Amino acid sequence: MSAYTCPFCDSQSDGAGSGCPFCGAPVNITLRRTASGWLEMPPMADMTRIQCGQSSVQIEGAYVPVADFKLADGDGVYFAHHELLWKDQGVSVQLSSLKGGWKRLMAGLPLRMLTATGPGRIAFSRDAAGETLAIPLRPGHTVDVRENIFMVATRAVQYDFFDSQVWFQTKDGDETETHYPAGWLLDRFSASGEPGLLLIHAHGNAFQRVLAQGESILVKPSGFLFKDTTVKMSLHFERPSKGFTIWRWGERYLWLRLTGPGKVAVQSAYGHTHDPGGRVVGCSSATERQW
Repeated sequence: MSAYTCPFCDSQSDGAGSGCPFCGAPVNITLRRTASGWLEMPPMADMTRIQCGQSSVQIEGAYVPVADFKLADGDGVYFAHHELLWKDQGVSVQLSSLKGGWKRLMAGLPLRMLTATGPGRIAFSRDAAGETLAIPLRPGHTVDVRENIFMVATRAVQYDFFDSQVWFQTKDGDETETHYPAGWLLDRFSASGEPGLLLIHAHGNAFQRVLAQGESILVKPSGFLFKDTTVKMSLHFERPSKGFTIWRWGERYLWLRLTGPGKVAVQSAYGHTHDPGGRVVGCSSATERQW
């Protein structure tokens, strides 16, 4: 009988191994929760093994982890081409195109995915320091992931993408520009008939938090990692009051408002979100606060 519930992926197991068999998180460790309620997602120990159907993946290394898949005959994974590190000669790799090619091109996202089919071994790595996060998807489970952090997923995971609906426009002279603080598109991964496994890359350390119904939190847009589909996203602007006329450029502080219920995750290393300046002439759903 199941005796252990993983606090990171909510999967149940007997807790006999050193790591959760579904997400690789260490078993029965002391949870590190910040005073503000964020749960630190521990990096997987070197050589952690995760079973995914008849296949398995082993996470190797600590600073720039490698996801080493052992694919059973007929099992497969899909991935972006720049994640592939090495493969056995017998593993078949094929190219598959994605819908919405023009929109993906404009957003700077890959236009095609590669698929690999076993039997044999194939390995993936992101050329950056950080953590590899394993997200097990049970049938009916869906997560929304920020663009450009996806690494690899098993064939049972369905992939789609959609507009983030988080944007604002600025006008400087006669020029109007549209900005997407959290990215133009979000990736959506789900499982339907059978469970699957999704691997993503987090820069720095990763933290997760469960928001209650109606509870909201402000995070740096570039620090956002993933969320449950039940969590809503919107913009929040903070700026000095109108009396501070000296503030004309770079005075706004941009936040991503996440509103529960559901799980959200952030990364501690992120790109800076700069105020582009100019007058805001339009935006998606947003709130504002003056200092």
